[in-house]
Amino acid sequence: MTEQNRVRVIGGRSFDFSRRVAVMAIVNRTPDSFHDRGRTYALGKAIEAVTAAADAGADWIDVGGVPFAPGPEVSAAEELERVLPVVEAARARTVVSVDTFRPEVAAEVIKAGAGVVNDTSGLRDPAMADVVAGTDAQLVITHSLAAPRTLWPRPQYGDVVNEVAKFLRERVAVALDRGVRPDQIIIDPGPDLNKNTRHTLELTRRLDEIAAVDYPLLAAVSNKDFIGETLDAEQPDRLAGTLAAVVFCVLRGARIVRVHDVRATVDAVRMTEAMLGWREPLLARHNV
Repeated sequence: MTEQNRVRVIGGRSFDFSRRVAVMAIVNRTPDSFHDRGRTYALGKAIEAVTAAADAGADWIDVGGVPFAPGPEVSAAEELERVLPVVEAARARTVVSVDTFRPEVAAEVIKAGAGVVNDTSGLRDPAMADVVAGTDAQLVITHSLAAPRTLWPRPQYGDVVNEVAKFLRERVAVALDRGVRPDQIIIDPGPDLNKNTRHTLELTRRLDEIAAVDYPLLAAVSNKDFIGETLDAEQPDRLAGTLAAVVFCVLRGARIVRVHDVRATVDAVRMTEAMLGWREPLLARHNV
């Protein structure tokens, strides 16, 4: 990874992605998110989740006001009502990311202190790049075939890895052409987004080919259906599979992991960093 892509200042905090993996905690202010099913929809519950995630060692908080999956229409005004108070509550404690595909929402959350815009549409609206350009915010560019909130049954790929990498390179070029700096870009191959389980397993197996696009890579694998279908595990029983996927993705080049179960993931990631020689033990007493 080039120097400009390796070392980043994000939300006022420094990250060296050659030796560090950022753990991004998910806090959804939605009644219909696929995993928590509205557990943090109420503002008080969302703020509690932010505090708990920060205390558990999360480096970032990713706040979502609209799920990717199809569902009832949520206006931009309502999305902002959901996410802005969480951004304001979280920004002093941690890097804040907002999961949104709307440029007008992105503009407001950046003003409120969000350090990352997590665009699951992959710049479907290029105006998103215009909003991020000229700011200090990071832009996550995610692969998907369909727009958020849209059904795409039975997705087909010739070579899912090559097609995802090509898409990401093309969308990165759009961002750069519109003034986004290289050191603002993060890529996400979009596990399970318009992909079946075999597609996502192949994408994960060959994640190093996506990392070769040469921007910090985000792995959003937590509790997803490819884990559930691989293990025949319902949503509450996917933690072990998630941790295995997280560690595997780190070894294949992921430098940000987006997760629901923060404390367990932080431990798994920090242990992986130590075994890679990136981090010293917090204690060194055994047989000393």
